[in-house]
Formats: sequence, structure tokens, C-alpha cells
Amino acid sequence: MKKTVLFGTLTIAGLTAAAASAATLDDVKARGHLNCGVTTGLTGFAAPDANGVWEGFDVDVCRAVAAAIFGDKNAVEFVPTTGETRFTALSSGEIDLLARNTTWTFSRDTELKFDFVGVNYYDGQGFIVPKALGVTSAKDLDGATVCIQTGTTTELNLADYFRANNITYQPVPIQTNAEGQQQYLAGACDTYTTDASGLAATRATFENPEDHVLLPEIISKEPLGPLVRHGDNEWGDIAMWTLNALIAAEELGITSANIGEMSAAPTNNPEVNRLLGTEGELGAMIGLSNDWAKNAIMAGGNYGEIFERNIGENTPIGLARGLNAQWTDGGLLYSPPFR
Repeated sequence: MKKTVLFGTLTIAGLTAAAASAATLDDVKARGHLNCGVTTGLTGFAAPDANGVWEGFDVDVCRAVAAAIFGDKNAVEFVPTTGETRFTALSSGEIDLLARNTTWTFSRDTELKFDFVGVNYYDGQGFIVPKALGVTSAKDLDGATVCIQTGTTTELNLADYFRANNITYQPVPIQTNAEGQQQYLAGACDTYTTDASGLAATRATFENPEDHVLLPEIISKEPLGPLVRHGDNEWGDIAMWTLNALIAAEELGITSANIGEMSAAPTNNPEVNRLLGTEGELGAMIGLSNDWAKNAIMAGGNYGEIFERNIGENTPIGLARGLNAQWTDGGLLYSPPFR
């Protein structure tokens, strides 16, 4: 799909968003809950459990924002979106926040009129193949059929990679990760390509995951993060600083286990006190109560707790922190100061 086709209708939707009401926080409060866009289902990131309750890494970001606003992590409705419907859902106002595996790019930030509020997962595009295929490198995929989600940066990255390496492929278009998994396992494509984290999450659901190999090549930078519409800076600040609060809490040693004690009275760390609302008036600056960050952290723990519970090395997905470690541990996670 050509880039002009991919972005054509979405640009109109984005321009519409710029003219929309800037009072998103007022709308959310009047409604009584946050509308949060997520994937249609990606294990570990966003998927309903056996009882229909949404859970996952991105879901916990939504719950943290809801808790920051309402003091209730369950004051959120989850709206499943595909690669093609997610931007229309956000620009039209159907959702207030998009928190799913969406890559921060120049055109999405400018042409589509969205604001990314940070990165919650540093990723890159990879490939999964059946072990029986005998392929050990993406460069061996000349002439392969490739399952690929439409309406994503994955399409463009794939075309660029195969062109740069002078090899060819036959795309097998899919709409959702579930469809991609189904088509791949049915043999409709030789390989499935998407974010490496998504491939790990998908493989974890296979009956025999050991029969499938993640190839070593990472062919792109995919900084994934939540996004909001242009034109409402107050709402963007709430989403941005809620994510920063989860990241800062891990760095500062604030956990779901000790946050009650640490917020009962001021500590000897002024930044902890400001973050937890026992000192200063940070909440008032963004139209929330002073315990907004405390509530956000209590919703599911700090960033590290959210990571380890949903997608970490002790889960079936088994992702190492890597680039998603704190800056003090050699990663890229870094929150601006709370002051």
C-alpha cells in the first residue's frame, strides 16, 4: 500500500481533530470513565482474559491514566482497534487515548495531527518463521510470502528492507494479529513480520512455540507509545506525566508494596514527596488532585512491575528489559524531573 493511500483519509480525520473541543478532561469526567483504544488482542500487551477482563502491558497504562483522574483504575472502557481503524477512532473522539503498539513517527505526529506522550516500549521489527523452513536470516527470505498488517509502519519497513537487500517477497495482507497468527500457522505465508515484542507474544500462544524461530535481524526502530489528539495540551500533559510517573516510580524505588508507607508522610527525598503529593501542588498544575500519581502507581505498580508481570522474563512471553531498562541500568527509560 502506497504511503499516500495509507495517509490520505487519515489526514482529513487528523485535521478534523484539530478543530475538536480542547476540553478532553472535562468530557472524560462528565462521562465518568476513560475511553482507551487498545489492540484487538495481543497476549501480554492487551487482551481480554477468560472472564472478558482486559489485561496487559498497554492496558495497565490505560488503567493508570484512569486512576490518575478518578482514583479508580477500573473507570475505563477498552475499545479494540486495528492498524487501520486506530487513528480514525482517536481523531473522531471515539477514544480519548490510544495505548497500543503504535510507532512514533514524523508523519503521525505532524500530518495526522497527533501528539505522542512518550515511549513505553522501545522495539524493532522482526520476523518469525517455522523452524522446519531452515531459514536462519531474513536475507534468506527471497521470494517468500509474508503476512503483514495493513495500515502500519511494518508495511513500509518491509518494502524498504527487501529493496535494500535486492530480494523480493509476496505480501499476504492481514488486519489483526489474530488473523496473522491464523494465516501463518495455516501455512498461508512463510513468515510473519511485526514488532519483535509482538512476535514473542504471539509465539507464546502457539501449541508448540519451540517449532518457530525469531530471526536475528531487527530491521527498524519502533518507539511505541501512547498518543492523543493535537489541540489539548492539558490532556496531553495528563497522559504524558502519568507515564512518566510510572517510570520515575521505578527509579525512585516506589512500588505497589511500599507506596502506602511512603505516601503516609513526607520522606527525606523531596522528589518522592512531590510525586506522591505529600509536598507541593503538582496535581493542581494539571487539573487533578495531589494524589494523582500515587493513584496511578497503585493501579498496577511502577513501570518495572508492569513490565515483569505482563511480558517479563518470567512470563511465557519472556522479554528481557534490554533498551526498556532504566537509564541507570543501561536502558533508555528516563523521566524528566518532578519539580
